[in-house]
Amino acid sequence: MEQRYSRQTLFSPIGTDGQRKLQHAHILIIGAGALGTSTAEMFTRAGAGKITIADRDYVEWSNLQRQQLYTEEDAQNRLPKAIALKEKLEAINQDVRIKAHVTDVTPWNLEELIGGVDLMLDATDNFEIRMIMNDISQKHNIPWIYGAVVGSYGISYTIIPGETSCLHCMMEQVPLGGLTCDTAGIISPIVQLVTAHQGAEALKILTGNRDALRENLVSFDLWSNQHSSIDVQMLKNDNCSSCGTSPSYPFLDYQNQTRTAVLCGRDTVQIRPSSTRKPDLKRTAEDLSPLGEVEQNPFLLSFSTGANRLVLFQDGRVLVHGTSDIAEARSLYHRYFG
Repeated sequence: MEQRYSRQTLFSPIGTDGQRKLQHAHILIIGAGALGTSTAEMFTRAGAGKITIADRDYVEWSNLQRQQLYTEEDAQNRLPKAIALKEKLEAINQDVRIKAHVTDVTPWNLEELIGGVDLMLDATDNFEIRMIMNDISQKHNIPWIYGAVVGSYGISYTIIPGETSCLHCMMEQVPLGGLTCDTAGIISPIVQLVTAHQGAEALKILTGNRDALRENLVSFDLWSNQHSSIDVQMLKNDNCSSCGTSPSYPFLDYQNQTRTAVLCGRDTVQIRPSSTRKPDLKRTAEDLSPLGEVEQNPFLLSFSTGANRLVLFQDGRVLVHGTSDIAEARSLYHRYFG
């Protein structure tokens, strides 16, 4: 086992003491797409003690271009990403404990997921979840590392509660609109650059080398050969409702949560029901079979009708494929799932 991590422990800032700390660390990765698969593999190979993965989606053909470890078989079977990733990671390093959650991250289940967590890694595709992560980070004093990619552009920033500016300090409200992977596409090399920055910062934190942390927000565009490093510490605001002197954690409030979302890179709307009651997938499949094509595995049910496909997960969420119109998606949801 010492030989397995020998090249990492030979790096003097980590050494055997840092490796020991890493092997007792618990990392929570939110999202199992391009960023999530890369960072999860990185820390599985590095020998982290435990990695918890939370993702709401399943593997599709368009994912294979940039989301490492997934296979054509995963896409054919529409395997939930968290489950597929867990299987691949356990084949790489059986000593790392991998916990997979097929779920849409909310303030309530994130409170449960962070038990014993030393660090959160952002691998999401929307700012609502990032702002929830930001408030959870401040509330429970857990560092997290922001990362985002679109087109050939990437950005990363390390947030340490009580020390750095938080994400809310830098944004008065959750950004709306702008480029997404749906409108601008994405190339694989930018994913690796962002996760390299996230991974290096995470290693510093988990091996006890916080003095080496990068304090600036970094961004880069690989296609136009641009790179910037911005000092955002001046933006830290004592009146910030997330990290200020009297925080209220606004993004953990139910009133601030969106129940529908247009998913990045897909003609798809997610609908998250208010009820937490788990659906009976077998019974639902029987009810829908006369109305269209039904496919089912232990984790989800897929129902195709006309130009639309609706995917029902065990937690009650539904992905409505074939539309980006929320009103149309709601109509289809209520038509087939009440």
